[in-house]
Amino acid sequence: MTPPRSQIRPGVTVDIVQKQDQPTGRLTRGVVAQLLTRSATHPHGIKVRLTSGQVGRVQAVVGGKGQGA
Repeated sequence: MTPPRSQIRPGVTVDIVQKQDQPTGRLTRGVVAQLLTRSATHPHGIKVRLTSGQVGRVQAVVGGKGQGA
């Protein structure tokens, strides 16, 4: 199950799957710059934009602000 929106905030490090990587499931790690999904949950993951400019759906929260890492 993908993390809910409440666990994802700007500054948190996450693993995302980008649109072009969905068939392979390849993950990209980065720091959240902006949340793009407005709903509390999404079956495929909350969509975010990373500080690098990459956009994808969060598969896991790794750490960062407020995560104790």
